[in-house]
Amino acid sequence: MTVNEKNDLFYVCALIEFISRKTMNKRGDIVQSIGEKGLRKQLKDAGVNHCLSFEQVSDEIIEVYGIKNGDFDTISDCKYSIPSYLDIGKLYSIMIMDCAKPGDEVQEMMQIFQSFISDEISDFSTDLYYQNPDYLEWSYREGYLLE
Repeated sequence: MTVNEKNDLFYVCALIEFISRKTMNKRGDIVQSIGEKGLRKQLKDAGVNHCLSFEQVSDEIIEVYGIKNGDFDTISDCKYSIPSYLDIGKLYSIMIMDCAKPGDEVQEMMQIFQSFISDEISDFSTDLYYQNPDYLEWSYREGYLLE
């Protein structure tokens, strides 16, 4: 991947996290709503969308893809500070780049966001999101949290 492609992937992952928090949906539900074609479009448009606010871009995506509000609230009950949507977007983009075969980044993105690891990372009442990215990646690959 080129530097620009990596930046675009990071941007889209952070955008998915932002939309998920805003609509209180699981990350997998967001990528499923947007779909593979929509994710490819978001990656293509990322260079331009970087210049816009996350609020504006997320509002457009929510409207275009008919994303409804859910009840997956992982923030309200947290007693400690939570990582920013940018921090989580970076974590996901690293996992995708490490796990995807060249050209399969969108499919890998959909798989990771719809896997058990995404819900585990989103549980901000734990410290899982602070774990080494290699641990998270290999847990994802194995299908369960490694000990």
